[in-house]
Amino acid sequence: MKFTSTALLALAASLAAATPIQKRQVGGILICNGADATGNCTHEVYSLDTCHNMTAGFANNASTFAPDGEAFLCYPYIMPCGGICTSPTGCTFGAVSFDYEHKYNLSAIGWDHYIASFECHLNSTVTSGVVG
Repeated sequence: MKFTSTALLALAASLAAATPIQKRQVGGILICNGADATGNCTHEVYSLDTCHNMTAGFANNASTFAPDGEAFLCYPYIMPCGGICTSPTGCTFGAVSFDYEHKYNLSAIGWDHYIASFECHLNSTVTSGVVG
């Protein structure tokens, strides 16, 4: 196959104009009313180390709460940001990350009608006494 100089210049120009692949931002979460990412859904990137109230359509009505695959985790809460926890059994069921078993079906743990807010943080692990 033989390319002309015009074809090579056109190819080089198109490659130069191509948009570079951008890395996803940390903090992306898929939230849906239904289990298994069904019903009304939203996917947004949320700031870490900040409390976020669930929006009107998803407050106390989210069966899917699925963080993206980056190294971060989120704590769902039964009260809005700044609220006082009055539940005798606790105000969160613990951390949810990409690896969490029930992220696509919170009804499996009875939390599909409880999340009012959440807060996410970078994931850190302990290896040989070193936090990373």
